[in-house]
Amino acid sequence: MSKMDLSIIIINWNSVDYLKRCLSSIYKQTDNLNFEIIIVDNASYDGCREMLAAQFPEVIFIQNKKNLGFAGANNLAYQHASADVLLFLNPDTEVLDSAIGKMAAFLKNTPDAGVVGCKLLNPDLSVQLSSVKAFPSILNQMLDVDRLKLFFPKLKLWGMQPLFDDSGTSVKVDVISGACMMVKREVFKDVGLFSADYFMYGEDVDLCYKINKSGFHVYYLGDTNVIHYEGKSSAKQNSNFFSVLMMQNAKTTFFKKTRSSMYAGSYKIMLFIVSCIRLVFIFLLKPIKSKALSSNDVEYSYQKWKTILKWSLGPEKQIQAVQSKTKQ
Repeated sequence: MSKMDLSIIIINWNSVDYLKRCLSSIYKQTDNLNFEIIIVDNASYDGCREMLAAQFPEVIFIQNKKNLGFAGANNLAYQHASADVLLFLNPDTEVLDSAIGKMAAFLKNTPDAGVVGCKLLNPDLSVQLSSVKAFPSILNQMLDVDRLKLFFPKLKLWGMQPLFDDSGTSVKVDVISGACMMVKREVFKDVGLFSADYFMYGEDVDLCYKINKSGFHVYYLGDTNVIHYEGKSSAKQNSNFFSVLMMQNAKTTFFKKTRSSMYAGSYKIMLFIVSCIRLVFIFLLKPIKSKALSSNDVEYSYQKWKTILKWSLGPEKQIQAVQSKTKQ
């Protein structure tokens, strides 16, 4: 058997329908590489094993008995991977236009590249602003509003200038999205894999930070496209805003690791202030009927910012309770 060019790692959690579409797109769009696919089901037991056995029997399948989180499951799959290049891919993605082959060729031919990402598209083919970003700071998180970003898209504060460059050239960036990131195996190993300090969200930011610190660079390829049906797995947790809590916890963890506990505490204070302002605004908006904003949208925003407000006052117990429930 010839050596694999690429190991594609996908973590499934209640995403079997999206996973089927993702795998079909990989086989359709990737015909110039010798690759293997490793699927880890993170204790969702959603029929993934049966679907793979019936339609993609060549895929390596690992069934976790408990939810290890994004980092833990990917690190487990890495132990079973045989190629020198690893692609971490979300199950709710669809590969377009030989994107995987282009990324692999770039990584192979660029000595200083540690990891490379692509342009993520929404289902309507508009660009996802999360494809690339700057490392988090209190300032850019305080001003993290999509409309504001689109009004000033080339501000260095956001780090997303390459998304608005139509040249399609490769660009060094701070962070690429964990939905689709291809990394050299040795680099991944040398920086210590994904950090187990994160259960969900923040692992991509942390990995890009470590790779930049190691002397390699993070690259974005503007001419490679992958559709991302963003957050479809975690969307099922919206009743308790699990993903919202995990995002905030990940950011404070990153700040503690890369800046200081005082900086992380300041971030919580900022969130408390911003949450209060948002909730007052939403309260004033509720009586106003708008075609652009449904009552469901307003209610969702209200519940979301109320959750963030509670988190800013005492995150640890809230995080532990929700995380414990999810791991069961």
